[in-house]
Amino acid sequence: MTDTTSVPNGWVCLYPQVSSVTEDNRVTENNSVTEDNRATNQTVTMSLDNRGLAYADGFFTTMGVIDGLILWSDYHYRRLVSHAKALQLNINSEELLAVLQLYAQQLEQGMLKLVVTRAAQDVRGYGYTPSTNGSDCEIWLKATAMRVSTVLQLSLPDGNLVPIQPTASAICLASQIACLPPPLAGLKSLNRLDNVLASGELQRIKAEPLASKLASTLGEGLLRDMGGQWVEGTMSNVFYQLAEAPLSESKTSSSIHKDNENYLTTGQWYTPSMAQSGVAGVMRQVIIDALSTTQYPVIIRSLQDEDLPKLTHLFFCNALRGIMPMSSLTLLSGDVVDFESV
Repeated sequence: MTDTTSVPNGWVCLYPQVSSVTEDNRVTENNSVTEDNRATNQTVTMSLDNRGLAYADGFFTTMGVIDGLILWSDYHYRRLVSHAKALQLNINSEELLAVLQLYAQQLEQGMLKLVVTRAAQDVRGYGYTPSTNGSDCEIWLKATAMRVSTVLQLSLPDGNLVPIQPTASAICLASQIACLPPPLAGLKSLNRLDNVLASGELQRIKAEPLASKLASTLGEGLLRDMGGQWVEGTMSNVFYQLAEAPLSESKTSSSIHKDNENYLTTGQWYTPSMAQSGVAGVMRQVIIDALSTTQYPVIIRSLQDEDLPKLTHLFFCNALRGIMPMSSLTLLSGDVVDFESV
């Protein structure tokens, strides 16, 4: 096995190849990290019978890495535990996180994408055996360079820092996302076709030959579920603030933020429930937890059509980009709701 000083370029199969982590934090046997903590280049192939490919039978999570540390590792660990339980997959989450931390140390700066799929089954079709074999899984990892800026950061009330992106604009999309039954609602499962189509719609708007100046600044699209509630972005969760009257009629400015420092702690933030649709994102929970002991804890509240003209602030968020503040939201009618600049 040939080793190199760089993180593998491409996908690595962590399990069933990875078996354990030793007491001195070295991965053992025929694995992807050598005794001197350097990754090896392995050629691995995924079978066309893989259940993730055939049935989207699995989940994924994408982790940012800065200075050799996984951002929000505790929250990603919770996702491993909760998703394994919901999908009845046998994962040693503590061992897996230890392996991921080794890759993070080696990567130093970048992204780690983890994909977990159920192992091949003896039964034909969708089913899986009610046994240990039915819960076995394959675990895949890909390390890449960081493709988003993390230079600008915002301090959360609990002292943690979160990336904040330059202000952009948003648009309501015609695409809709599925409403799902428990335990699937809120999961970051491999079935993301509704998000794929929504992202395609957003890209088409950006690429229109006669795109307006607003379209050229579009950063994200707001999505409804099949019940008509506005739930999330194409790749992110959403938080918002409301005026008591539509923005054009409101005379108050108490919720306007004059600087980044107070952006999250001035005024009441709301976020839609993930109980029926959407993905309960890592950064969404980080923000909910960070504001839980402040004057204005986040309130879980549905976002309806009639709320949109009353929006005073809106941001999207995910675990890589952090907070993405919006300057305006274009409604399906073509009307534009403007927000105070961050």
